[in-house]
Amino acid sequence: MELSLRARIRAGNPDAFGQLFDEHASAVHRHAVRVTGNWATADDIVSLTFLEAWRLRERVLPDGDSLRPWLLGIATNVLRNTSRAARRHQTALARLPPATPVPDFADEVTQRLADAEELAAAHKALSRLRRGEREVFTLCVWEGLDAASAAEALGVAVGTVRARLSRARKRLRSLTELELDQAARPSGTQRPPANGQIPGSRHQAARSPQEKKR
Repeated sequence: MELSLRARIRAGNPDAFGQLFDEHASAVHRHAVRVTGNWATADDIVSLTFLEAWRLRERVLPDGDSLRPWLLGIATNVLRNTSRAARRHQTALARLPPATPVPDFADEVTQRLADAEELAAAHKALSRLRRGEREVFTLCVWEGLDAASAAEALGVAVGTVRARLSRARKRLRSLTELELDQAARPSGTQRPPANGQIPGSRHQAARSPQEKKR
């Protein structure tokens, strides 16, 4: 009887881990890019995630469907630790001179350039959410996990995932649009008036009475 992928991973089979990487590395990389806004950092996150997966292989449950939620849960923990380290080094890195641009001839470069503005805006907006809301949103909306799978990845209750996702959805769209509008305005322009409307922007900010009172 052939052993399942889960059983082979639990046993530390290298070929099984190779299969796991082939099937899910792109999903982990995509998740890391969206959370960090940086493709180079995302490469490191992928490496660290699969190293940690190897270390934790005996914790894989014998039964279940896709191992993608398990890997994304590990990636989420790696991202938490990376964010802490990045904050410690941010000031020092800011003092370094800009690196000389290196041409990127990858097939995806055009798409990267097209997505750069929205990725940067979404990343800034995400940073303004609570960590729990941010993690649930990226897993459920960007990575397509259902509430049960996200709960498995994060180690929380399904009800907690649903509550955090509801709060995140309410705030993230308006925050992203605001970041895009601010990026589109030339420097030195006046800040939007207190009524929440941004003259000449692509969107009119619709704020609830409760938000206006804040």
